[in-house]
Amino acid sequence: MKKTLVICSFFASVFCTINAFAVSAGTVGASDLGRAVSVSSTTATGGLRGNQGLANAYTTNQRNTYFMVTQPDVDSACREKIYNCLSEYCGDVTVVPGQRSGRCQYATESELYNYALLCLQKDTSVLLPQYNTNTRTGTGGMNTAARLCPPYVQQEVMSYLSMANMADQLSKSHSDLCLQRRQELEAAMACHAVALAYGSETTSMLTTQLTDACGAGVPGGSAEMVTRFANAGNVGANIWGWAEKIVNLDLNNKGSDWQAAVDAVLASYTNRMNLACGDDLQLNTVSHSSSSYDQPSTLQTVAAIATGIAFPTPTKNAENPYENWSIYMEVQSLSELYDYNTANQVVQAALSNSAMTQNAFLTSAQMSDMQNAYVRGTKVFIIKDSSRCFVVPVQTMTSQETALVAQSFANCMYK
Repeated sequence: MKKTLVICSFFASVFCTINAFAVSAGTVGASDLGRAVSVSSTTATGGLRGNQGLANAYTTNQRNTYFMVTQPDVDSACREKIYNCLSEYCGDVTVVPGQRSGRCQYATESELYNYALLCLQKDTSVLLPQYNTNTRTGTGGMNTAARLCPPYVQQEVMSYLSMANMADQLSKSHSDLCLQRRQELEAAMACHAVALAYGSETTSMLTTQLTDACGAGVPGGSAEMVTRFANAGNVGANIWGWAEKIVNLDLNNKGSDWQAAVDAVLASYTNRMNLACGDDLQLNTVSHSSSSYDQPSTLQTVAAIATGIAFPTPTKNAENPYENWSIYMEVQSLSELYDYNTANQVVQAALSNSAMTQNAFLTSAQMSDMQNAYVRGTKVFIIKDSSRCFVVPVQTMTSQETALVAQSFANCMYK
């Protein structure tokens, strides 16, 4: 009987166990993903629960993006530092007329370069805030403007000078003085044409025509302008022309080279406009021939009668067979010319060397043109770079030629 009970108990326990497994087959385990609760392993997230690791990564990415967008790089930060130094020394670059009349109006590149370096040496502040942690614990000031910015000074000084020049040109071209000088030049050009057309007339006739063209009632004209054009070739001009007129008893006619004197008066007004407006307008005049080439002058005739020795009649343009060739030539340099000695050496090398010789300042075509111009009678070369110009004479010039070049290029450097 006991054996029967034991056997029944064994089968009952087995049956209950099978039922229990059947019931548990329809439930979800504690670690099953079906509950929408994920417990990650500690090796995968470093012990963080849920989406904490993803949240931390998002925060770090946002912080890095903020620093990349809002904090400058070394070049941008140094540009701001150097510009602040130059603005403190010179004032902000502006196009308002009259604002740039401080100490930097005639400042040189070396002056600004030296001041910017001195200004940066005193700046030991942190240049890039996102790397400020290294400067707190490190030594030597690795993250400062004084350490990182000097290599950028030369570039920023050139940029500042370029902006300053453009602002200066804009302020000059829009100034009231520039507008007055432009009107004055227009009136002077009208008087120039009249002076050449009526130069052989009487003085009263010439003065009347000039008064109508550029007198006090004409915009830009004045009585002074009329007087200067009327006296061109007379007062202050060639003294031999005056002597010839006295001998001939014909005081109404002009002296020799009076056309060049009229051109010089117009060149002076052109230069006044260039200085006021910041322009580079050049005066191109027609080559004027003189009758003195064909026949001896009155003074030579009188001297020949008095001494009994005849003067030889000069042939027309004996020195220069190219009658209309200009006495000066403008050349644009490919590199900067910082002083007159460098400009002189460049011109002399262009004239003496072969046109195919390698030159850092001039091209082969420019050197060839300069050599041809020298052969045909050009006496002076005007060589320019980005901001300067130099007058380099290569032959002896007359007083009229010297005056014409000096008035046309008064803003250039001479020896």
